[in-house]
Amino acid sequence: MWQAISDQLSDVLEHPFTIRERDTLPGGDVNDCYCISDGDQRYFIKLNDKEHLPVFEAEAESLRLLHETGFVTVPISRYMGISRDKAFLVLDFLPMKSMDTEAAHTLGQQLAHLHQWGEQPEYGFDLDNFIGLTPQPNQWRRKWCRFFAEQRIAWQLQLCEEKGIEFGNIDVMTGNVIEILAAHQPKPSLLHGDLWHGNTALSVDGPVIFDPASYWGDRECDIAMTELFGGFPESFYNGYQSVFPLDEGYNQRRDLYNLYHLLNHCNLFGGEYLDQVEHAVRKLNLNSR
Repeated sequence: MWQAISDQLSDVLEHPFTIRERDTLPGGDVNDCYCISDGDQRYFIKLNDKEHLPVFEAEAESLRLLHETGFVTVPISRYMGISRDKAFLVLDFLPMKSMDTEAAHTLGQQLAHLHQWGEQPEYGFDLDNFIGLTPQPNQWRRKWCRFFAEQRIAWQLQLCEEKGIEFGNIDVMTGNVIEILAAHQPKPSLLHGDLWHGNTALSVDGPVIFDPASYWGDRECDIAMTELFGGFPESFYNGYQSVFPLDEGYNQRRDLYNLYHLLNHCNLFGGEYLDQVEHAVRKLNLNSR
């Protein structure tokens, strides 16, 4: 496998790349992660089963577009491919550490500029991608309320139901999500899509964000997720607000947007997330007729 990776990477780099160093890195619960080096250049590599290649392809496309904006720093995708039984994604290696208060403020400003970037009339993405290991549909829609209700909440509820987990009538709940968001038609922003603190760090080039699940949507979805699973430093929000203040009503929409991620975690892990989803559904009154 490693020889195949070395050969393929040599072809892409247009010079010989012989793996002389290979260090195992912590990379989360999904992939095997390594730092590889030929003694000169270093790369970060993710490995998974061959069937995982579409996940890497989607990640690479999100990274490409985020990098293209020029407003946020992301690892550059260098190559993806397959060996006999593995899929792999090769990224630039960026030494990282936890963000401090100043870096968090800078990241908030950078994210605000990202959310202001681009002119996209619809919500969605050019390809479906993944939130974690869960497929994430991104069919283009002109109405935000329908995009989020149908391709985020209803989609996750259907996946739950297929596993025997039910939180109510999906049609009723979808209709209520549409009603909640009916008067909210924000500018489509390019989102990171999975912006919790574990997908951010500080490098020598400043704040870095990684492991995206990008699409064009309501910027509040990114901000809402930063308040889930531990939250970000207050300086992050001060930085964001100094560039692109949040709209009135964000606090009312935050719980709805985070329901998507709670449902996804329920689908992936079950356990305590079932109770969290049930609590959110009751708080949002999504089963009312």
